[in-house]
Amino acid sequence: MTVLSSLAGRHTTLSAREVDHLHRLLGEWQLLSDLAFADLLLLAPVVDRSAFVVLGQVRPYPAQTLYPEDMVGAVLDSRDRPKAAQSLGEKRIVSEGDPEWRDGTPIREVTIPVMLEGEPIAVITAEQNLASARTPSHLELSYLRAAAAIEQMVAEGTFPFILEEEGERELSPRVGDGFLEMDADLRVTYASPNAVSAYRRLGMTTNITDERLPDVAIDHSRIVDGLDNDTPVEDEIEMGGAWVLRRFIPILLGGERIGAIGFVRDITESRLRDRMLLVKDATIREIHHRVKNNLQTVASLLRLQARRLGTNEARAELEESVRRISSIALVHETLSRESTEHVEFDRVAQRVLEMVESSLVHPDRPVRFSLEGSAGELSSEVATPLSLILTELIQNAVEHAFVDRGGTVTVELKREDPKLLVLVRDDGEGLPSGFAIESGSNLGLQIVRTLLIELAGEITLSSNGGTTVELSIPLARG
Repeated sequence: MTVLSSLAGRHTTLSAREVDHLHRLLGEWQLLSDLAFADLLLLAPVVDRSAFVVLGQVRPYPAQTLYPEDMVGAVLDSRDRPKAAQSLGEKRIVSEGDPEWRDGTPIREVTIPVMLEGEPIAVITAEQNLASARTPSHLELSYLRAAAAIEQMVAEGTFPFILEEEGERELSPRVGDGFLEMDADLRVTYASPNAVSAYRRLGMTTNITDERLPDVAIDHSRIVDGLDNDTPVEDEIEMGGAWVLRRFIPILLGGERIGAIGFVRDITESRLRDRMLLVKDATIREIHHRVKNNLQTVASLLRLQARRLGTNEARAELEESVRRISSIALVHETLSRESTEHVEFDRVAQRVLEMVESSLVHPDRPVRFSLEGSAGELSSEVATPLSLILTELIQNAVEHAFVDRGGTVTVELKREDPKLLVLVRDDGEGLPSGFAIESGSNLGLQIVRTLLIELAGEITLSSNGGTTVELSIPLARG
C-alpha cells in the first residue's frame, strides 16, 4: 500500500477510483511545480472537513523551496487554509488576495480544486516565493502561461490524462530541457534555446518558431495524431546519428484544444552509451561462449585419450579431469546466455548433478540425487570455483560412500547473506575412523581445500549415518 493510499484510508472518505486519480496526478505534477516555480501540496479534507491531510508534496527544481521539511501526513486546520477551503467549496481556482507573509517572506498562494467527474476530491496549493521576484524572461513567461493552463485543466478534471501511455519517466523530458509553446493550430509560438538546439541536432537548419508541427520536415505525424485526439504523446526520434526524446501535451480548456506544449531532450550521448554497452555485453557473452567451446574441446580430447589407455585406474583419472573441466564449462555456458557477470547457480548445480549421475552411477549401484534450497545469483568469481568444488564433493560421495550398494546424495543451498551455505549429504558408509580433511591424500579434497582458500570459505565434515559436508562461503569479499 502506498503512502497516499494509507493516508487517504486513515483520514478521508476518498474512494478507490478517486485515490487512483490522485496517484496519476502525483505521477505528473512535477511538471506543474516546475512550470509554476512553486511548491505544491496535495490536500484532502478529513472525514469531518475540519482539517486537511497532506497527501503529497513536490518541490520545484528551478526555484528555491518554501518547505525544506516533509509535509506529507501532516494534518492542517482548515481555518489556516481558507483559500483551500474556498476552492473546495466553490469548485474553482482561487488566486486573488494579497501575498501572505511567512517568516519575513512574501508568498503568493494559488489553490486549485482537483476535479473528478465534476466533483472536487482534493485541493492543490501552489505557493511561490515572491522575495526573488524580478522581471520574467520570455521563457519564464511561457512557463507561467503553461502552468496556468494546466492548473485550469486540473480544475476542469482533464489533467492528468487517464489514457496517457506510461513511458520511461526517469528519461522523460523535463521543464529544464527544450520547451515549445504552440497555439491551437499547432504553430510554435515560442521555442526555448535548448529546444532549438535539439532540433538542430536532428538536422533542422531553420528556427522552428512560427512553424506548424505538421509542416516541419522532421516527422511529427504520431505527435500530431495524438494531439488531434486530445491525447499526450511521447516518442523518440533518431536522425543523422542524433536521438531526441519528445513529449507533447494538449492544452484543453472548456473541452476545446487551445494549444499545446512540448518538451524535447537530446539523449544522443545516452543512446550511444547504451549501444556501446550492448556491443560490450555481446562481446563478453561471445568470449564466454568460446571459452565454453574450448573447454568442451579439451574434455573431448581427454575422453578420446582415456579410451586408448590400457588401465582402468588411468582411465578413471582422466574421466575425473573431464568432469572437472565440464563443470567449469557449465558456468561459462550459463554466462554466455546472460547479460551480466552473474549466474543463477541453482541451474549450474542441477547440471552438475546430472553430469555426475550420467557418468558415474551404475545400474548395480543406483544413486538418487536431489537439489534443495536456492543459492540465487552468484558472481562468476564465486560460481566457477564453487561448481568445481561441488563436482568434487558429489564425485567423492558416489565413489566412496556407496561401495557395494546404492543410496541418496542431497545438495542443499542456503542463502544467508552475507554468506552462502552449501551442504552435501549422503546416506552411505560414513567417514573412516580418524579421518581428517587436512591429512587426506585424495586429489579431489585437495582441490576443494585449495579453491575454498580462494573463496575465503570454511569446510566442516560430520558423519552420522552417512556423511555431511558443510561449506560456508562469504559473498561480500573485500
